[in-house]
Amino acid sequence: MEPLRVSTKSQPKSVAGAIAAMIKDNKKAEIIAVGAGAVNQAIKAIAITRGFMAPSGIDLIVIPAFANAEIDGVIRTSIKLIVEVR
Repeated sequence: MEPLRVSTKSQPKSVAGAIAAMIKDNKKAEIIAVGAGAVNQAIKAIAITRGFMAPSGIDLIVIPAFANAEIDGVIRTSIKLIVEVR
C-alpha cells in the first residue's frame, strides 16, 4: 500500500475520499505530510473521513509517527499518520 501524500494545497474533502477508499480496501491508510500546513490539511481530512464513516458504525483511530520523505532529492522529516479501524 502506497502512502497518501498530502500537501498544503491538498483539498481536505478530496483527501478524505481517498482515505475512505483506502480504509474500505485495506482497513488502514497511511498519510505522509511535510510541514505544518500539510499536517493541518491531513488532520482536517481525517476528521472529515471520520464523519463519513461514523454513520456506518466504523470508528477510526490515528497513530502519529515521524518518517523520512524524499522531496526533490532531499530527505525531509515528515509526519506519518496511520489511520486504522478501531
